[in-house]
Amino acid sequence: MDAVADGEIVELPGGDARVVTVARGRRGGPGPELLLRRLVAAGAGVPADDVELMQSCETCGGRHGRPSVGYPTTPSGAPWFVDAGAAGELVVAAAATRRRVGVGVELVVAALEGVDEAALHASERAALAELEPPERARARATLWARKSALLRAIGHTEFTEPSTLALTLPGDDEGIGRIERTVPELGPGWRGVRFHDLTVPGAVVASVAVLA
Repeated sequence: MDAVADGEIVELPGGDARVVTVARGRRGGPGPELLLRRLVAAGAGVPADDVELMQSCETCGGRHGRPSVGYPTTPSGAPWFVDAGAAGELVVAAAATRRRVGVGVELVVAALEGVDEAALHASERAALAELEPPERARARATLWARKSALLRAIGHTEFTEPSTLALTLPGDDEGIGRIERTVPELGPGWRGVRFHDLTVPGAVVASVAVLA
């Protein structure tokens, strides 16, 4: 595996998506944009300073969602699919040549009950209630990281109610989540969506959504 800014590049199943994580620590380190530039540069064989990132929605032109790459293209000449995020001291970047990706990074906190009804499906809330508090907090944060990653991978969408979408429970799916109950906005490709939870240190969780 290659290294980028002291972080190891991990290849996800499928062969076209790669992820790198970096803990910034007290001395600081690369932010999401710089880490993403370095990841794309490593895959394209160009200097990181030459990588051109654009923050503009493909549908409406607004500055939201995941970025796109103006330069370079992939080795086949197609555009890159990329995203990056950060929480606490952790920074995560993902880049793929054939499938859309999204990054979700969340802090693990003792309670997020105030937003559970808006963020989690009733089946997810019931499953979380069966867990012990420390395990419940991490599983809850992972579910939200997965849904955040999915929303970023999709980009412009009217899908605004994460609680209508149910995912497999972290811990029961061996770190590769799937959609159990879908919504019409996701279309027929929902069965191919996978959530790859990353092994990261500290009170933070990270997941990368890969679309079919």
